[in-house]
Amino acid sequence: MTILSYLPERGVIEISGPDRVTYLQGLVSNDVTKVAPGRAVWSALLTPQGRYLAEFFIFSDGTSLWLDVPLTAISDIMMRLSRFRLRSKISFYDQSSEFAVHAGWSGAPETGSILTAPDMRTPHAGFRMLASKPVEGAVNAEAYIAHRLALGLPDHADLEPDKTLLMEAGFDELHGIDWGKGCFMGQELTARTRFRGLVKRRLLPVDGNEDLLSGSKIMAGDRQAGDLRTCLGRRGLAMLRLDCLGEELRMGHVVVRPRIPDWLTAIHDHAGATL
Repeated sequence: MTILSYLPERGVIEISGPDRVTYLQGLVSNDVTKVAPGRAVWSALLTPQGRYLAEFFIFSDGTSLWLDVPLTAISDIMMRLSRFRLRSKISFYDQSSEFAVHAGWSGAPETGSILTAPDMRTPHAGFRMLASKPVEGAVNAEAYIAHRLALGLPDHADLEPDKTLLMEAGFDELHGIDWGKGCFMGQELTARTRFRGLVKRRLLPVDGNEDLLSGSKIMAGDRQAGDLRTCLGRRGLAMLRLDCLGEELRMGHVVVRPRIPDWLTAIHDHAGATL
């Protein structure tokens, strides 16, 4: 049975005009030329220094591009789109009041969608859907949070604007970066981080022996190993230092254990141990 979750914290930006693809192609981490009706890509906008600003899904209906974005990032995204437009023949609009963003899994998309495409990050992620209003019978956003935490999928809530690197947050393994597309904003640092193995921390799923608390520090003895981002019950996502993965991790009295999702190949801590 299909499970469909309405995501009220997501909005929609429309980008239209003859230069929409070439314009966006030079800004974002994924290949916009691969977007087509029924095929979306997950991508990110970075600072010129290669730091994360926002993540989004890019849809196409053949005449416009549609970005499924975090509502809290819309004003910043549109400001940056305007800043780099120059002479490009594009227009962009906040269409959040006209669309309801949904995520679905365990089945096929429901009828009544305007734009639907698979979530290409993992085979089990499901699909994304834009409808004109919340679909009747859709479950609340908490169900989707549980789904993505089980899969270890990041969201804007887990990432720090102006700080997080894409290689820390799984964008490479989750097909959020296209290395063959050519230049994009922040590409130089992103590529250097990848090829020189400069990643010192990773956003990883974690499980606790008791309920977790978002925003809490995770300690390895008297050292801070990381911090908890999104959580629901005993499951969460945490940004963790790789040199602490071989140690016992605690959040107060709660024992926290990192979990490697299926989409992530085994990683090694700095002592050489495989997690």
